[in-house]
Order: sequence, then C-alpha cells, then structure tokens
Amino acid sequence: MKGLSENTFVVVMAGGVGSRFWPFSRNNYPKQFHDVLGIGESMIQTTVKRFSSVCPKENIYIVTNREYRDLVKSHFPDLSDAQILQEPIGRNTAPCIAYACYKIAQKNPLANIIVAPADHVILREQAFLDCIQQALEVASKEDILVTLGIKPTRPDTGYGYIQYIKDTSQCSMKVKTFAEKPTLENALKFIESGDFVWNAGIFIWNVQSILKAFRTHLTDVADLFEAGTASYYTPEEETFIDDTYTNCRNVSIDYGIMEKADNVHVILGDLGWSDVGTWNSLYSIADKTPEGNVVDGDTMLYDTQNCIIKTPQDKLVVIQGLQDYIVAEHNNVLMICQRKNEQQVKDFVSHVKESKGMEYV
Repeated sequence: MKGLSENTFVVVMAGGVGSRFWPFSRNNYPKQFHDVLGIGESMIQTTVKRFSSVCPKENIYIVTNREYRDLVKSHFPDLSDAQILQEPIGRNTAPCIAYACYKIAQKNPLANIIVAPADHVILREQAFLDCIQQALEVASKEDILVTLGIKPTRPDTGYGYIQYIKDTSQCSMKVKTFAEKPTLENALKFIESGDFVWNAGIFIWNVQSILKAFRTHLTDVADLFEAGTASYYTPEEETFIDDTYTNCRNVSIDYGIMEKADNVHVILGDLGWSDVGTWNSLYSIADKTPEGNVVDGDTMLYDTQNCIIKTPQDKLVVIQGLQDYIVAEHNNVLMICQRKNEQQVKDFVSHVKESKGMEYV
C-alpha cells in the first residue's frame, strides 16, 4: 500500500439496525457495535482499522443515526464531532452518501472517496487493500464510479450481483448490469456464466465524479445537499441536515445512481468477504468445532451438529440433540430457529414488535 494521501477519504456507513441478526442486533445497539466474531473489537472498529494505512485518521468519516452518536464516540473517542455525520432519520444509502460527499467536497474538492459499510467481514485484508489501491488509482484519473465485485463461491440468493464486460487488459472492467437478489435458479445461472460477481456495496470515486452523478441521476437529492455548502463544518450543519432529511426521499445508491450511470466499473477481488447480514452468513465464515458447530458462549453440547450458538458468557447452556439450528440469546431474548428458516427472523422481529412492543427489538 502506498503512503497516506491527504486527498483520500473514507466514509463508513453505520446507520443500519441489522434486523436479520436479531436478537443480537437491536435498535439501541446494532450489530456493527458488537464483537460479532469474538475477536475483541466491534465490527465498526475492525472496519475503521482496516483503512488505517489508506488515509489520515482525520479523513475518516462515520455516517450514523443520531441516536448512535454516543456509541460511535465510545468506540472512537479520538474522532472529532465533524467526523461523525448524524442522520436524524434513515433515508437509505443515497442520502447518506450524498451528505458525506457534499461535506467532504466543501473541505477538499480533489478528494478521492472510499465508501464502505461498517459491518462487513474481510478475511483477506491485504488483497482488499490491493483492490482499494487499484480503484483509487483509476478513479482519481478517470470520470468513473468504481465498485468492488466479489468472486462468488456459491449461488447465494442473499446477495445482489454485478454483471461485467470481460477485459483482461484492464484492472477495472465496465459494468453491464446490476441484478437484485436472485432466485436459486438464477443464482446458479449467474455462477455458470462466469461474468457475474457479488455486489459488495463498497464504492470508490473522485468526489467530482460522484457529485456529477448525483446531479445527473438524483437531481432532487443533489439540490438538497448542494444547498448546504455554507453550513457544513459550522454550528448550522445540524439544523440544515434536519431540514434536508425531512425533505429527502428514501432511495438507495444502487437504484438511484449505480444502475443508471454508464460509467460504472468493477474491480474483482477474492477477499474472503461476507456482509454478515444473517446468522448463516456468520456460520459460513466462523471457525467450527469437529461437529460443525459455531459456538460463542459457555456451553455443554451433546449429539449436536452444524449449529450456530451465541449465548451470554455468564450463563451455562446445555443442548442435546439439535442439528442445523440457530440458538441465540441476548438481552432478555432467546431465539431458537432452524438454520434453513433464518429468513423468518425478520418476521419474528415484526411479530415481537406488534405483540410485545419495542422493548425486545
């Protein structure tokens, strides 16, 4: 990795709740602030540390919901208030990215920006940094929007896909189409074709390229955040952002810009990547016992195979006769669910909210 560049900025998106990871991820303490992998640091701390060799620490910005400001400060006491961008309400990824990019542009109109979620796991960090360096080099020289594509290891139906135009002469290849989370049949076709990769939701671009894309494809969002140029880095910023988010629509960066722009490129990587969006995605990357269990807790297991068990360390848990189950306990909620039915977790959360109120979500 080359030396730190004052023109390189990192934006970490940390506003989501991660309801598919319930009951571990909760409204008042989402999964990005947990030590999900049991390594002694939260997911967001791992993410920020990952970029420590990429840019100066004062160039790292975290966009989060206002109610998580104190959580962010507790994880990063050295961050200045200007580096914590507080959204009053969630409006999906396009407004989140617009806020960060328009603010950074006001400070450094030459900025090259990396945008990454706070809660993704990357096991091959050097390969990741190599991809980031390649992306920064091309994005700083050309008017293109770069995304990272993960070489798929299975026909996963939980990820979006990117189809690209093969060109072995270039490190970045032009994107042909974006595909939403597919059926298993289509996922198998994507894998067989050889020209689809998983969409990691990690972006690299020059600030002028992304502002141009906002003005072209999301004019209403661009108008709102452009109006704040005089407010960023001032005491008026919070009031401006409150008003802006009230008037801003809910739209993702993929739908609003990436799927429409004709200058999107992808750099392929074999990064050991997972978005850890579900219990099974955590199971797929975690260390397993000889019986195929992923265990984080004080447990005694009998005739139990291929389970993921995450329980409090101060509670002894004895399990007999389970196969392919999720057993998760956190903050007064115990969930036991077949791994094959993990997509029902979001339904559980909805039903709990309706029948028990917000205390358990």
